Amino acid sequence: MTGDRLTATPAGVTLGPLDLIADGRARNFVLEMRAGRFHGFVVRRGEAVHGYVDICAHMALPLAQQLDQYLTPDGSLIQCSWHGALYRIEDGECVGGPCAGARLQAWPVAVRDGMIVTA
Repeated sequence: MTGDRLTATPAGVTLGPLDLIADGRARNFVLEMRAGRFHGFVVRRGEAVHGYVDICAHMALPLAQQLDQYLTPDGSLIQCSWHGALYRIEDGECVGGPCAGARLQAWPVAVRDGMIVTA
């Protein structure tokens, strides 16, 4: 292993059951692979999931300073805990803060047979 921080994962990796993430919440995932380590997070909205690489579009830092704390208090947006950038959950576009118009890097995930998997 090189220790590099990866920005993608192969398709078909099972992350766990959908109920691993409470509806309206987010969860961090770290995957160890031969080429390095991947850091991402998944937001659940009902039966849908949205995944992103855990790197702020503003300053290439992980978004959450506390484990799994990716969302605003009301759960309506993704929020960077460092500089307050706000991102839409559906598409990762920055809608407030220092990087308006930029986007989080999507991490393709889906729900198959009740399990969250990389797509």
